[in-house]
Amino acid sequence: MIGIIGILVIFIMVFGGYMAAGGKLGIILKALPFEFMMIGGAAAGAFIISNDSSSIKHTLKDMGKVFKGPKWKHDDYRDLLCLLFELIRLARQNPVALEEHIEGPDESSIFAKYPKIMTDKEAVALICDTLRSISMNYDDPHQVEDVIEKRLEANLHHSLHSSHAMAAVGDGLPALGIVAAVLGVIKTMASIDQPPEVLGKMIGGALVGTFLGVFLAYGFVGPFAAKMKNVIEEDSNFYGLIREVLIANLHNHATNICIEVGRQNTPSHCRPSYTELEEALKEVKAAAPA
Repeated sequence: MIGIIGILVIFIMVFGGYMAAGGKLGIILKALPFEFMMIGGAAAGAFIISNDSSSIKHTLKDMGKVFKGPKWKHDDYRDLLCLLFELIRLARQNPVALEEHIEGPDESSIFAKYPKIMTDKEAVALICDTLRSISMNYDDPHQVEDVIEKRLEANLHHSLHSSHAMAAVGDGLPALGIVAAVLGVIKTMASIDQPPEVLGKMIGGALVGTFLGVFLAYGFVGPFAAKMKNVIEEDSNFYGLIREVLIANLHNHATNICIEVGRQNTPSHCRPSYTELEEALKEVKAAAPA
């Protein structure tokens, strides 16, 4: 919703100010379809040239994050802490029973309690792979933390490709606007024998290209790329929380302490309160089989 409000503010302030100053939209509206065809088409072509098909699909999908915001909300962080609590407690009580959950998470009764987390293959894989490595006696906290850290860095780098691709398009739009403006000037020069009022409109139409390139770059594409980057980086905190809790577990802290470490490392606006988390964990304990 806030993204739509931002777009409305941009249009109202820019074109409202232009019209309030006595500007007329006629020249802009007449030239806009042709200038947009040249600038937008060239930008789309450059984007296609510089990315493969999977990156293009990834970028188009991530554009929705500008309006949807982060995937992981307050309740999801609480649910993640509850899931990790159940798995760590089971790992300490009955390591053999844990194997069926980490080897087949799709059929796990524990994972099934948290359907949104289940839809994220990377989150599930990160949890299962780490717990599996512990069961294989690969349990040096520093080595495991280093492995997880490199994995998270690689995932974040891949996820940020869409915002980088969008930013690259934004960087090129002003130059493409100049290209369109130059073509407009060439067209005007071919009609140099026309009266001044005709030449004035043609020059004005040519300058629409420069305006449109800069307007799209700094009013839309650049902010879109920045918002995508912010949302992706915020969602990465969800996977960082998994790392913190499981590494605390490797240090043999009490299960409740491991979960508290995760709660403390949750972003403040998504962090469940101590009381709220305690109530959720009590429900988990109460629902656990005897």
